[in-house]
Amino acid sequence: MGYINTIRDLEAATYGLPAFGGNSLLKQAGTVAGLHTAHDIGDTVANGTTNITSTAMYNQLYGQKVWSMLNREVNALAMLSKRPYTSSGWRILKSRPFGGSDSKLALQFDGSGGGIGADDPQADEIGGVPENAGLSTANDGLGSMAPTYAQLFMSPKTIAHQFDISELAMEMAQIDDGLGDIRAIIREDMGKAHAEAQNKMLLMDLKAYGESSALGNIERNYTSLLKVVSSRAEILAADNSVLMTDPMSNSNNLGKIYGDERHTAASFLDAEVDFNSSYAASSVRPLTLTLLNNMIRNLRIAGGSPKCILTGYDTIQAIADLLQSQERFMDRKEVIPTHNGVRGIKGQEVGFRVATYYDIPLIPCKDMTSTLNASDSGISDLLFLDTDHLWLSVLKPTQYFEDGISNGNPFGVGRLGNQALYRTIGEVGCSFFKGQGKITNVA
Repeated sequence: MGYINTIRDLEAATYGLPAFGGNSLLKQAGTVAGLHTAHDIGDTVANGTTNITSTAMYNQLYGQKVWSMLNREVNALAMLSKRPYTSSGWRILKSRPFGGSDSKLALQFDGSGGGIGADDPQADEIGGVPENAGLSTANDGLGSMAPTYAQLFMSPKTIAHQFDISELAMEMAQIDDGLGDIRAIIREDMGKAHAEAQNKMLLMDLKAYGESSALGNIERNYTSLLKVVSSRAEILAADNSVLMTDPMSNSNNLGKIYGDERHTAASFLDAEVDFNSSYAASSVRPLTLTLLNNMIRNLRIAGGSPKCILTGYDTIQAIADLLQSQERFMDRKEVIPTHNGVRGIKGQEVGFRVATYYDIPLIPCKDMTSTLNASDSGISDLLFLDTDHLWLSVLKPTQYFEDGISNGNPFGVGRLGNQALYRTIGEVGCSFFKGQGKITNVA
């Protein structure tokens, strides 16, 4: 009668197939029973539990489009400014000519301070000199001094993902179910996977660097923002099997960064990190507006200017709840990622609107980690990033390579099919650590 009463009827009407074909909807866990008996594969591919691969797509997917059921956002990767890789390192100011290297100029008032050019000079020896002062005369307040610089090194990281498609799969995709060009579909999804993997590297948990025996190749990835925005105090608090088992030293993944080390003492490599007093389970604390406000204030005192706050959806909801309970509301702001200083044009679909806190955009990241030591789960960490001094240095932008039988060269790949590859070469760089901030250990 033409009525649609069941999903089976809907499939029959949509695909023009007999109603006895069974339920062929693609489920998140895999496929359920196929519309007809599969060929050239085992029955296990269609048993409702086995995930399909590119070789099985021609007889397991029905219709003209493959719909993604996965969230593959790449917000951390998108928000970092991209710069060409022009050198393998850079110099960075680590200490003033006088007055130390903290955020504020260090002075002494009781006569116990150092002389000209000292890290803690007397308050009356920071530049005030008598009339007709003699050059290089300590009594007149003049003497030789100079700032201190450090050299940091950055090696590019190669990120690559390879896949292959058989000749039979490519041909049958155009015949069996009308899927069309399987290469285009796989190419699109692999491209998203390539970007998602880079995003995950940027948000890799700091604990991954403290398991060198199990994760000895972690340094092949981009350096995580959670490691860049860290400090000696935080790593020591998480060390010695509190959160990670590999003790920090000046020569392992935990202690080393950009050819320098954080192990020996607090230094210019330390970012502003609020993890409470320790990473013991009892030190987990609730997120408050005071924590957020203190972090923003401390970063601005240090000379930083946070351009965005990266965190998870759960933390953004917690901030919204805190503000609404005080009859205050988050503003919204349009964020347009930049590339090499070139901004998108307002009105075109290149930006997105996000919530803000003190006019700083809150960027939600599904892969943001939660750093704490507790039996119950906490909410996501918060990264306060000054992206003027934090960037992704790109040696080779993402490129796609493919060769094989469709290109008339099966001998090049050594198979009756095609092989393809996505490749990006770059690394995260930072020239101002004290301008970056992080809040962890919150629930």
